Amino acid sequence: MNTLHPHKQQQEQAQQQEEARYEWDLSLSTVVSSSSSSASDVIGAIEFDPTDNIVATAGISRKIRFYGLPSLLRNNAVSGTGVSFVDQATACEYYICTPAKLSSLRWRPGSGGRVIGSGDYDGVVTEYDLEKRTPVFERDEHGGRRVWSVDYTRHGGASTVGASGSDDGTMQVWDPRCPPEESVGVVRPAGICRSAVCCVEFDPSGGPAVAVGCADRKGYVYDIRKLVDPALTLQGHTKTVSYVRFLDGGTVVTAGTDGCLKLWSVEDGRVIRTYEGHVNNRNFVGLSVWRNGALFGCGSENNRVFVYDRRWGKPVWVDGFEPVGMNSGSDKRFVSSVCWRQSGVDQCTLVAGGSDGVLQVYVGKRKP
Repeated sequence: MNTLHPHKQQQEQAQQQEEARYEWDLSLSTVVSSSSSSASDVIGAIEFDPTDNIVATAGISRKIRFYGLPSLLRNNAVSGTGVSFVDQATACEYYICTPAKLSSLRWRPGSGGRVIGSGDYDGVVTEYDLEKRTPVFERDEHGGRRVWSVDYTRHGGASTVGASGSDDGTMQVWDPRCPPEESVGVVRPAGICRSAVCCVEFDPSGGPAVAVGCADRKGYVYDIRKLVDPALTLQGHTKTVSYVRFLDGGTVVTAGTDGCLKLWSVEDGRVIRTYEGHVNNRNFVGLSVWRNGALFGCGSENNRVFVYDRRWGKPVWVDGFEPVGMNSGSDKRFVSSVCWRQSGVDQCTLVAGGSDGVLQVYVGKRKP
């Protein structure tokens, strides 16, 4: 049996990773400028609608803004300069004013793209009818504590059941068809410690799992049919688990303020791989998974966008917002949110938002 020398193995691994870097050709397509000149327009959430043609953004501006992706990309094609620069007022098709700063957005499945849910800094979950542009549902059971995350399940056709995670240490599971005082279930992942629940996500493939990221440095996976105890505890981060995303039914990606991403097996809670390269010590910088390409996108406190391939622990692509800062800190601009367009196999679209309200659209294609 032939065994490669360790140095030879390292060389081959480095070569394979270098090959992975060149599988995708990603480039900046469109920059949407912000009406704000300071870090007062942080984009905390970006979401594509079910058609993958409408992009919604929200943050501390107290507005949900809606952009047509074809229009943004058309501006790029017309400019002929490689990158199109448009101002927010021109690019935004319409917006909805909200009573509080927003931290999360998610389109409600089964609504035909007509209803979008949001979580805000005042602890309220609100759904908006986009045709009437008015709120149609509201829940306030988090005691005024900030809601960090909102999502909906597709399990068993129950497309209207949602969940919200909050600073109050709970994940509330609810049904907008029922009165606001009624709850499907309440989960306290960290128990009496009441550590903030920073992220909740149901299995997008329709499975019964819901994943939770907490400030107690752990991730949890629950079976929504039995919410009493977690089916799995994901332990390995050294600081707050700020995001959790399903790659598929068998794997979950987490992001922590320890500056790394981790890929986990849902079968046994094993860490498959750790990803490092971006800077994340204190802020929410976003995490999104493009399932068709097995690529992860995240922001960074050095004002850059990072893309990882699930097979390699180092980034395969990095691009900077301007100006690019080298250090994290409250006075520095950073990339605060990212979202992949899920459609496509050989072509991809990534939208990223900054702490100053700037929105950047990237397009990519698989190289021959």
